[in-house]
Amino acid sequence: PDGGDELIVRESTELALSVSGPFSSDIGDISDNLVLKAAHKLRQHTGCTLGAEIELVKNLPVASGIGGGSADAATALNLLVRLWKCKLSEDVLLDIGLSLGADVPACLLEKPLFMSGIGEKIQEVEKFPDLNMLLINSNSKVSTPEVFRNLTISNETPIFEKSDFSIANRLISSLKVCRNDLEPAALNILPDISQVLSVLTAQAGCDLARMSGSGATCFGLFKSRAAADVAASTIAHEFPEWWVKAMSV
Repeated sequence: PDGGDELIVRESTELALSVSGPFSSDIGDISDNLVLKAAHKLRQHTGCTLGAEIELVKNLPVASGIGGGSADAATALNLLVRLWKCKLSEDVLLDIGLSLGADVPACLLEKPLFMSGIGEKIQEVEKFPDLNMLLINSNSKVSTPEVFRNLTISNETPIFEKSDFSIANRLISSLKVCRNDLEPAALNILPDISQVLSVLTAQAGCDLARMSGSGATCFGLFKSRAAADVAASTIAHEFPEWWVKAMSV
């Protein structure tokens, strides 16, 4: 989607990572970054001794429940495979991704997917409609480990039927019966999430609002990009301290 993180790789004798962008200061120790770990994993697996100059432009909030770090690691793997001309099967690359994180394999494929298990079981969605998404983060962080420590999983299984999702209305109707089991635990830790969801739901043209992952980012789905842009402008004006981003997916 537009507005995501950006990754550039260049030939180099050394393996190095530099980070810039609006959220670069939240990255922490670069040597512990998942992008660099992905590069080392690939070299370890292939025996490659080549280097690379990797530049990460961090446009997305860090540790915000939208899989930015996993997507960055997956993109690094895909780019370095091409740069270093590695000969790897898709299954082997997915295994390398899984060793980095449960949702890295899904990010490697760069397609709409159904995910199950811990995220490693993936099934492609054959047809997927164009959608517009509004992401909001109140610039408050919630600890993923703490969310899982407070997690209570409901025994009620949503009735979710896989069907033709090429039409936006059908997809959104199916998603409305689903829930995020991490949301109640995250709300207990960070009540701000409830306000974000309420503000999103109140926007004209918002068909569905949910918390993303373990939080604290929430998303709203819109069939019209114009409606998503208007909502983004309205919310950014009312809550200037929030991170607000409209995207097309």
